[in-house]
Amino acid sequence: MPNSSPDNLEVTAEDLVFRALSDPSRRRLLDRLNVENGRTQIELCAGLHMTRQSVTKHLSVLEEANLITTIRRGREKLHYLNPVPIHEFAERWIDRFEEPRLSALSNLKKRLETKTMDRPEFVYTTYIKTTPELLWQALTDPVFTKQWWNTTFETNWEVGTTMAWRLNDISIVNAEQVVLEYDPFRRLAYTWHTFTPELTTSFQMDSDFAKKIASEHRSRASFEITPMGDVVKLTIVHDDFDPGSDVVKMVTNGWPPLISSLKSLLETGEILSIS
Repeated sequence: MPNSSPDNLEVTAEDLVFRALSDPSRRRLLDRLNVENGRTQIELCAGLHMTRQSVTKHLSVLEEANLITTIRRGREKLHYLNPVPIHEFAERWIDRFEEPRLSALSNLKKRLETKTMDRPEFVYTTYIKTTPELLWQALTDPVFTKQWWNTTFETNWEVGTTMAWRLNDISIVNAEQVVLEYDPFRRLAYTWHTFTPELTTSFQMDSDFAKKIASEHRSRASFEITPMGDVVKLTIVHDDFDPGSDVVKMVTNGWPPLISSLKSLLETGEILSIS
């Protein structure tokens, strides 16, 4: 989170990213997560010439910079790459400087957003200057979801009830599209939409690929809202994929620009123009 330096200059989120990436040990930890995401600290320590205490400190710096995020599964703490800040950083700076000067950052961004994982689960975290109430409205109110996602939901939001999706002006109705959790201003979860022929055609997908993703086990998306002073921490977990899932590859490219657009809408009132 932003703070103040001894010279009373505000330390921005970008400053934290720069500092985190400046250390080769921290870049090595990111590379390890890029190879296999969702690792425990013990797994990350294995084979490194660093003490566990040093790894703990480096992971804390990466988490403070929002380059990784953590979730608990039972007694284990799992660490995940979070491509959102790199996506936001690249959007701002790559257009301002010559491409060669930021080629290393660009390559890292591509790896973070397109690398598939052995564990079929994706975790994204961002910090938004808003309130839990407004963020909740942006996640559930069709007036808001239409703006940043071009998607609306028809549901009464009771746990177990169905959700009709309208995505890109295409209605997607299926009895397995249901609300899984609904805790206002704190937590929301639901099963993912069906890949109907009408939807895959609108995305100009190959027919064989369309049939393949339509046959996959239905995944789920959950949203956790945590107030942190003047900002709100939003953690999105998209999981429950089949091994070797193709849908998981699609969502890893889809979520970062959507989250950036959501953040922009809540903080500036404008959405990002992203295809």
